[in-house]
Amino acid sequence: MNDVKKEKTVPLSSVGADDGQSNQTTVDSIPESEEKSKYDFKEMMRLQKELRKTLDPSYMKTVTMSELYDTAYLNKPAIIDGLLYPGTYLFVGAPKVGKSFLMAQLAYHVSTGKELWENEVRQGKVLYLALEDDYSRLQKRLYRMFGTDGTDNLYFSVSAKNLNGGLFDQLEKFISENPDTRLIIIDTLQKVRESATEKYSYASDYEVIAQLKKFSDRYGICLLLVHHTRKQNFDDKFDMISGTNGLLGAADGAFLLQKEKRTSKTATLEVSGRDQQDQKLFLTRNEDSLIWELEKVETELWKEKPDPLLEAIAEKVTAENPVWDGTVSELRDLLMLDITPNALGMKLNVTAGRLLNEYNILYESRRTHACRRIRFELQA
Repeated sequence: MNDVKKEKTVPLSSVGADDGQSNQTTVDSIPESEEKSKYDFKEMMRLQKELRKTLDPSYMKTVTMSELYDTAYLNKPAIIDGLLYPGTYLFVGAPKVGKSFLMAQLAYHVSTGKELWENEVRQGKVLYLALEDDYSRLQKRLYRMFGTDGTDNLYFSVSAKNLNGGLFDQLEKFISENPDTRLIIIDTLQKVRESATEKYSYASDYEVIAQLKKFSDRYGICLLLVHHTRKQNFDDKFDMISGTNGLLGAADGAFLLQKEKRTSKTATLEVSGRDQQDQKLFLTRNEDSLIWELEKVETELWKEKPDPLLEAIAEKVTAENPVWDGTVSELRDLLMLDITPNALGMKLNVTAGRLLNEYNILYESRRTHACRRIRFELQA
């Protein structure tokens, strides 16, 4: 058995993903030292214990707080900083309020990587299921909005199967052919649900979004679901979402586009999500291009302060020295930190996602029978 065991990591995990991982081990040779033999025996017993648990149908998988701290979760970064993240989101508004124009705008900016309202955009391929349109209408709309500035990274379809009739197979096929997909827009959610004769309930609404969320989490993408609002007003604007609270309850967040008057060229876009700051944006629609332009935001986004530890690591892992490998104690001494190796290891695990997203440095940790070794690598 190799004397090195990879520490548990959850690479590129999306918010809310709880999929378990299986462990596999092989034996290469008979241990030569007594110390290594003891280590391998303990590891074998641990693996046997884990196997017995997984074979027990009544077993509930749990993790301790210490195990959480001992795991590096490398979540994917925002697609549009401060606005759009991997996960499943509802985008709601009254009919003819301008949702489809804003969807086209989001799709175009993600597919081209161009800034949106001064927010950084991470480029990727986009699939837009425009299920209430036809290709002729899409052509005219896009030409009016963006002129001749086209892109090969934005794909459209005006037809799709429903959720239980093959939609997921279609989406998986698209992603397999386009692995750099970041965003899929379904316009509208109702078009991919079951027959309109079905009686919807909190349970059925929750299940629909839960299925879509499981898909977006598996592939680390954003699913944006266009939906309608009720006619009546509520104190909580998000209670205006048509259907039961099961839709919003299962989603990672929601966007609400509203006008005071149908003929108005101004609107508000309210944003609420599990892992992002609530926002209210004031938009104006350009009368010539029909593009939504940002006028102001109600509250400035909170930004996390720079972390001295990550800054220090970034100074050591550079284009000239793209890899650093050593023990936690060696890193502590190199950076002259007043912290125990155990506490430093925990902090590295907790901040691993930020280190990757903000500094483009991948952090890995592994244990041997003697110590824990860590590795930093600057990504190309």
